[in-house]
Amino acid sequence: MTAMAAEPRPVATEEAKPDPRPGREVYRDVLAELLGQDERLVCLDSDTGLFSSVDWGKAQERYINLGIAEQNLMGAAAGLARSGRIPFVNTMATFAATRALESVKLDIAMNNLPVRIAATHGGLSAGHLGSTHHSLEDLGVMRMLPHMTVLAPADAAATEELVRACVDVPGPVYLRLGRGATPDLGPGLPPLRIGRAQPLREGGDVTLVATGPYPVLAALSAADELAAEGIAATVLNMHTVKPLDTAALAAAAETTLGIVTVEEHWAAGGLGSAVAEVVAGLGAGCPVLRVAVRDTFAAGTGGQRHLLERNGITAEAVAARARQAVHGRGGAGFSR
Repeated sequence: MTAMAAEPRPVATEEAKPDPRPGREVYRDVLAELLGQDERLVCLDSDTGLFSSVDWGKAQERYINLGIAEQNLMGAAAGLARSGRIPFVNTMATFAATRALESVKLDIAMNNLPVRIAATHGGLSAGHLGSTHHSLEDLGVMRMLPHMTVLAPADAAATEELVRACVDVPGPVYLRLGRGATPDLGPGLPPLRIGRAQPLREGGDVTLVATGPYPVLAALSAADELAAEGIAATVLNMHTVKPLDTAALAAAAETTLGIVTVEEHWAAGGLGSAVAEVVAGLGAGCPVLRVAVRDTFAAGTGGQRHLLERNGITAEAVAARARQAVHGRGGAGFSR
């Protein structure tokens, strides 16, 4: 096995203290600040309650609550964007990606308009509300739309970085946020750049590519477990699902024995599919193994971590897939 190229960074564990603010609240606070500085920005709400305590100051007229009417929300955002504004629209991820999809597709994406869709309760973070509110399709749906940039920050600090960075991105942006607070990844990380993977570990045996808070934490924990066995894993935080960092994936396919993708999403259509498409196009012969939710609805209710474990999105599953790649038993498929 190859040696680690760098000392392991501190890993946030389940006992680690999270930022007291959920990512959606970090987003809210940054957005309120930005609206006070940039008159192009408008906040369109769907009665989420997220902004009830915000003092908008001189930006008060640029906060508009349209009520629970997601299609209208997207249509109004498209009209404002056509008029030179940069709207941030706010709703739950499953409503943005399914209920309002026609409006997102025809009004926003087709016209390549600078609308920022801030989608909270992504993945299984609304697990207490049951399958109707799980969002396991949104990354796949949104990355298929032409012109759409798709972002999934892994912690509170990354949320702030990506909100600030996305303001001047050309065309529409989908920003996937969770519901509750999640552990921080720690200090001293490389800065985020939209469209570039963030390297968290370096290793020459296998590459773990993850998106979103708990998948990234699972990849980091799996890298620790693998290191104890002499397997050196590169860990990439793929906070930008579209445009995908094809250069980083090409390097992984050329220099490591396999790629394992980790996501809080159905196996079809999401990060794993996107990575497999890139690697297949390279003709590198590098296996891509996925850790994702299988082709089934995540039954029942419960906390986000409970449902992730129940659906096999764990460090143990990531490590098992990495071993398969390293020892030549990769093949196609995903965990469980």
